[in-house]
Amino acid sequence: METSCRYLLLVLLCAGASAVEVQRPRGVPLSNRQFYEEGKPFTCLDGSRTIPFDRINDDYCDCQDGSDEPGTAACPNGSFHCTNAGFRSGFIPSSRINDGICDCCDTTDEYNSGAACQNTCRELGRKERESLRKMAEIAKEGFLLKRQLIQEAKQGLEEKKAKLADIQGSKKDLEMKVDALRTVKETAEQPEKEAKERQLAAWEEQKAVIRMEKDKAKMAEIFLELDDDADGFVSVAELLSHSELDTDSDGSFTEAEAQGLLGGVDKVDTLAFESVWSNIKEKYVSESNADIPAPVETPQEETKEAASDNDSEQYPDDDIPEEEDEDDEEDDDDDDDVDEGDYKVPPTKQTQEKKDEDDEGTMPPYDQETRNLIDAAQKARDEFDAAERALREVDDQTRNLEKEISFDFGPDAEFSYLYNQCYELTTSEYVYRFCPFNRVSQKPKYGGSETNLGAWGKWAGPEDNIYSVMKYEHGTGCWQGPNRSTTVKLTCGKETVVTSTSEPSRCEYLMEFISPAVCQEPPSLDPLDNEHDEL
Repeated sequence: METSCRYLLLVLLCAGASAVEVQRPRGVPLSNRQFYEEGKPFTCLDGSRTIPFDRINDDYCDCQDGSDEPGTAACPNGSFHCTNAGFRSGFIPSSRINDGICDCCDTTDEYNSGAACQNTCRELGRKERESLRKMAEIAKEGFLLKRQLIQEAKQGLEEKKAKLADIQGSKKDLEMKVDALRTVKETAEQPEKEAKERQLAAWEEQKAVIRMEKDKAKMAEIFLELDDDADGFVSVAELLSHSELDTDSDGSFTEAEAQGLLGGVDKVDTLAFESVWSNIKEKYVSESNADIPAPVETPQEETKEAASDNDSEQYPDDDIPEEEDEDDEEDDDDDDDVDEGDYKVPPTKQTQEKKDEDDEGTMPPYDQETRNLIDAAQKARDEFDAAERALREVDDQTRNLEKEISFDFGPDAEFSYLYNQCYELTTSEYVYRFCPFNRVSQKPKYGGSETNLGAWGKWAGPEDNIYSVMKYEHGTGCWQGPNRSTTVKLTCGKETVVTSTSEPSRCEYLMEFISPAVCQEPPSLDPLDNEHDEL
């Protein structure tokens, strides 16, 4: 931009200057005139040989570098200088001289071809000067905005430093508060814990009494069931009617086994039954439950097949839902791959332990004294948690501020206004989102997931203008390709906007971004820097 501005000033000055023709061979730039002195031998510019001056532009190539034929097409490696008075001078290959095509806007390349060329240099110069004038105006306004951004950045930096100092000061107070509240919490939790443990122990004792009473009642009930002749004794013969008590589970419940359950005697009374009750109660099936069939455990495979059959019966043949897409089929396949060992058969009956717990009831509410201790401990926990959250927030704020303060936002922090901002560009297919110093992403315009085109990497401009290019790296990987990356080229402008995106190489994106932070100070117009047009 600075080079363009300087050139604009030069063009504007030259436009009003008088034209002076400097004699030299055709096709020779003014800068090389001293090498072509009429009447003196000419030495090839590469120093390879010296020839008489009259062999300049004689349509025969004498010099290896083509410097003796600047105005003819004799040398394949020669070049012709277009003066283009009123516009920009330049060079064209000598092979284009007199080829019937107007390459120089001043028509000097077609001096002997008969081509009907028109001199368009003045008009081209006028259009270019107008374009450069507009660019210079934009650069000037952009630079004024940049100065404002720099001022705001300086003020913002001071505010952030002051805020960081305040936060760091408050952090010490918060740390002391957290330590104090931790002590309060631990002090309050100790009596709470002891009170809860006392009430739980009392409840366990109460449940033990309930279980004992139930066990005695059950024992008395079973004794009466086994005492078939109601003689006040349970005998071996009476016990043999309950084959489920077979001790070795061999299918044959013998008198010896029954006698072993009764403690080695032939019969026991109520008092003696208490000592052998533990041998009987685990396997005994009450006669009142004898007619109720025991639950049969269904093999896992049969259970799963039954579940599948039931699923298909939920819909009539015509109403079975169709699978929506291949993803659903893949999900179904994944389900089929689940190890059968992981399949859990739904419980078919309530365990005895659970039933006993339900019969025992639930633990009564805590007494008022315990509730008061719980409330006090909970209050201490809430206050400690709130203080700890506040301390974590302070740590987060400290890290974010330190990062922002130390970040490279340009020589004068002129790019800091872009931090925590995002800019979008919508094309016919995608919505591109550019968040400076964070990431670049792409999302389909009509729905779909977002693709990461790269995270902030570094400033990547040339050494003399490093802040003109941003590099974003390590984005989402391409299919069988590298990770996506984005190069962001910054140009001067009054606005802050993304102007274009492209993918010049696979998985490598290019984004054009306008920002006043890029604008350079335009050079001053010095009326003494006046030059003449070349002719």
